[in-house]
Amino acid sequence: MSVSLIPIFIGYDYRERAATNVLIDSLYQKSSAPLSITPLVNAQLIKKKYYFRNRDPKQSTDFSFTRFLVPFLMDFNGWAIFMDCDMLCKSDIKNLWDLKDDKYSVMCVKHEHRPSEKFKFQGEVQTAYPKKNWSSLILFNCAACTQLSIEYVNSASGLDLHRFKWLDDEKKIGQIPSSWNHLILDKNTPNSSIDICHWTLGGPWFKEQREQLGIFDSEWFKARDDSIELWD
Repeated sequence: MSVSLIPIFIGYDYRERAATNVLIDSLYQKSSAPLSITPLVNAQLIKKKYYFRNRDPKQSTDFSFTRFLVPFLMDFNGWAIFMDCDMLCKSDIKNLWDLKDDKYSVMCVKHEHRPSEKFKFQGEVQTAYPKKNWSSLILFNCAACTQLSIEYVNSASGLDLHRFKWLDDEKKIGQIPSSWNHLILDKNTPNSSIDICHWTLGGPWFKEQREQLGIFDSEWFKARDDSIELWD
């Protein structure tokens, strides 16, 4: 009997290891289905010669481009989820998985995000562009993403990748509810109907972000503490 696992790939940056670990635990704890979770670690992808592009001056994380290797890593079969690591899952990820629709090549939250700030976390430059944050959580229909070859992912411009220019039709981008990628721009936003929180300007795992903790930051610390609780 074969076991059906939900494949999830998480963008990994060594500066955000704590965020990655807490996200993984939140996914497991909330899920009603078995998961297969793979952090996209640059050193491993480079060793396998899957990733060899030079770092872009506008690249703010190690996983800015490696996310687009997911269909290749899936051998262009089935569906897979990609998530930035600076997220916290508050709901059953199977409910997101059940939204996949074969008429689309990718599915995501179609944000209308026009950042006003000039810098993100750790002093990284904030760049505004169409489809900003669409690629931070993607449902990949891997068989429909054969354009994302190793060669293309390692040579295409960042804007072409993140704006899904590799698709020949905008209609191939399906939409999922915004609750599955809620951008934390206002720390006091009500959170009762949010499925996934996404810190876009740096989260509480950075000491510099802890001066004014908001609702979501407190939730992250609770999730972290739950994940390391010792049982008698």
